[in-house]
Amino acid sequence: MAIETETFLEYLVVEYRWVIVILALLPMSAAWKLWSIIRNYVVFKMNSAPKMHDDKVKEVQRQIKEWLSGDKSTHLCTARPTWQTMSFRHSMYKRTFTNIQINLVDVLEVDKENMTVRCEPLVTMGQLSRTLAPLGLALPVVPELDQLTVGGLVMGTGVETTSHVHGLFQHVCLEYELVLADGSVVNCSKDENADLFYAVPWSYGTLGFLTSVVIKVIPAKKYVRIHYYPFNNLSDLAKRFSQESLKPNPHQFVEALLYTRDSGVLMLGDMVDEVGRDGKLNPIGVWHAEWFFKQVEKHLKRKRTAIEYIPLRDYYHRHTRSLFWELQDIISFGNNFIFRYLFGWLMPPEVSLLKLTQPEAVTKLYNKAHVIQDMLIPIELLEKAIAFFHDEFEVYPIWLCPFKIFNNPGQLKIKPGEESQMFVDIGVYGVPKAKGFETIASTRHVESFVIQNQGFQMLYADTYTTREEFRQMFDHKLYDRVRASLPNCKEAFPEIYDKVNRNVRK
Repeated sequence: MAIETETFLEYLVVEYRWVIVILALLPMSAAWKLWSIIRNYVVFKMNSAPKMHDDKVKEVQRQIKEWLSGDKSTHLCTARPTWQTMSFRHSMYKRTFTNIQINLVDVLEVDKENMTVRCEPLVTMGQLSRTLAPLGLALPVVPELDQLTVGGLVMGTGVETTSHVHGLFQHVCLEYELVLADGSVVNCSKDENADLFYAVPWSYGTLGFLTSVVIKVIPAKKYVRIHYYPFNNLSDLAKRFSQESLKPNPHQFVEALLYTRDSGVLMLGDMVDEVGRDGKLNPIGVWHAEWFFKQVEKHLKRKRTAIEYIPLRDYYHRHTRSLFWELQDIISFGNNFIFRYLFGWLMPPEVSLLKLTQPEAVTKLYNKAHVIQDMLIPIELLEKAIAFFHDEFEVYPIWLCPFKIFNNPGQLKIKPGEESQMFVDIGVYGVPKAKGFETIASTRHVESFVIQNQGFQMLYADTYTTREEFRQMFDHKLYDRVRASLPNCKEAFPEIYDKVNRNVRK
């Protein structure tokens, strides 16, 4: 009887979670967004953030020195609650570590002469694009979800549809400021403290506390001209996707969505200042707009190419409102036109609030029957990888985004002797339909495939690799050397693996 009651309650919580989302989380999310937009605008316009920054960094130093004066029996981490991060998992290590309060949330300076922006690590992509757009500027790489933070994209990673040109988010970062485990402040770039500069990306907060980042910016135009190409053959799509990504002078934006193993839509885009006569304006950022991935799917069903013009900032955050396609599992009717007109302006709910209010039944469901993974594979293996992922997961849509890795020092190694190598991010988010799917066994099979094919796994996702396999996936030579050279680093911070493996997450 107890089992039946638990099953029934689990059913109610899962099937009717949308009631909580609509009645509570959407209004709370909207209020928080409005407050953040107003607050960030005022601070930036008053130019008060640079003056406050030094005091905030000193407060971080003070807390570390307090830890140093004690017995140093615990590791250090930021005090930011795990429910505030974009990962759908909670990190359990924060319960036993010494938590350092870090309130670094501001854009510090936009330097139009040197074409850079300096900002603190908790600045979001939405905040940055909102700040830069009126100035006619943009980041070269703008990861799609507007709540992703600069610090998360540096310490983890970030990829976007311009990454086949510019590389990952780390490759457009020019300088990092960190507070180290001895309380000192250090700046690093490719010309100053270069080893530390190249070791920081993917280090997951295990070398020091990031306090500011200088990022390259580029001139922006008003629209993105998108050309949609539907395919009903995976080989043809993979071939064209690779050709477009590897062109000497490629389109600025390259992306594809797969809707089945053999069908998908390739999207090629470029910035323009005017809407041409060859296509229509599609302001996908308006509150009642259909979810973007659903709009793209219509081009597949029509079986013909099409051209649209999308406002630049709308394009950058095109997957935000539906959290790619994750929200369809939470609010199944969220793309209904009546819902969009009534509640679309409140979307999406903050991921942090979804996590904070996530009941145990939903957590169990995610553990049993949900995949959120980004696997990074050499682009020439795209077709082979899709076939393998289909057999293990069978989750659609699948996001495909090409990106370049440069032959720089760090954890990501490419073919010897090459200046760069093209990879593809295969984003798999949803409920698996593959026969025989088992969360751990299937994910382990995919991780093994990635390692065998010299690929990588994004660190936000569930990692079931052993420590040895993790070190096989990522080159730790520079990372180990830097950790050994930094004062108190090994006492203050665990290794990356100890913060990302599935055993320390729930």
